[in-house]
Amino acid sequence: MKPSSPRLQKINDEIRKEAAEVIRSELKDPRVSAMTTVTSAQASSDLKHCKIFVSVLGDDAAKKEAMNGLKNAAPYLRKMLAMRINLRNTPEIAFVLDESLEYGMKMDKLFKEIND
Repeated sequence: MKPSSPRLQKINDEIRKEAAEVIRSELKDPRVSAMTTVTSAQASSDLKHCKIFVSVLGDDAAKKEAMNGLKNAAPYLRKMLAMRINLRNTPEIAFVLDESLEYGMKMDKLFKEIND
């Protein structure tokens, strides 16, 4: 993977921050729970596409429901990002489930059990 430029890294950080704010405060879809966290954003170098990585705590059914809710809310989120971030082109948004936080919590629990 090609390392991103400082400008693209700033755009990714801004997209992550604004997407998290919109999901937390403005998204009214009941499928998207309060336990949904935006972990990162990865825009393509031409800013046509953006993957937003989200972590959802809960069982597999809750994760699937949250991802479906986010997929349906992608056009709304794109519109809100266009209003909040001054970019020539607002990228198309795709959500990707990020299970690294849950994996980290599981590993931490295992380490604690070993040390006790």
